[in-house]
Amino acid sequence: MADLLPLPETFDRALVVVAHPDDMEYGGSGAVARWTAQGREVAYLLVTRGEAGIDGLDPAECGPVREAEQRAACAAVGVTACEFLDHPDGLVEYSVALRRDIAAAIRRHRPQLVVTGNFREFWDAGESPNHADHVAVGRATVDAVRDAANRWLFPGTGPAWDGVTGIAAAASPVSRHAVDISGHLDAAVASLSAHRAYLDGLGAGPMTDPATFLREAAGATAARLPGATAATPFEYLRP
Repeated sequence: MADLLPLPETFDRALVVVAHPDDMEYGGSGAVARWTAQGREVAYLLVTRGEAGIDGLDPAECGPVREAEQRAACAAVGVTACEFLDHPDGLVEYSVALRRDIAAAIRRHRPQLVVTGNFREFWDAGESPNHADHVAVGRATVDAVRDAANRWLFPGTGPAWDGVTGIAAAASPVSRHAVDISGHLDAAVASLSAHRAYLDGLGAGPMTDPATFLREAAGATAARLPGATAATPFEYLRP
């Protein structure tokens, strides 16, 4: 396979927009740990509270638990700004309303880099379908970057912001870029480990062991990023 390119890091502020608590922690939070350690500002926007994500826990109880776990996960990688929308977990729809909510956050935080999750239909070559919420949120995020730059759209959500120079989608099956997270794997593992109730709810399986899962994935990606011992992949778009 071809080598990956270093993700451009000419930014001071980044905004992470994902559907659920834990989405960024399955691969992308190591990059966030690197950026905050470098003094860059990173904020998170969660479209849902993940309330439908644990089969054994009623949504009314689950939402607050997962919100608290996400805040702890953010703290593990140096992030203090963590906001939640109230779109319904599992039922997120791509819509003008969703674009408006995300565009408002972009205008509020004024990032140069916007980070989201995999918005492709699959996780791989076509055998593992992606979650509908991930697809909707990722696609809406890409469009919201343009919306936020257009002063005629969504009046009342703040001044237009056209300063986004890149969009990075974590864990995309068509990633061509990566971030060297050598030295930041422990923070990434701590961040995913903060989702304890969620991981316990998954039962047995490779995705419930944060250290093994993240270290193996980071090592495989680093093999394609010259000079790295650990890395995390991204699909990179220019608005």
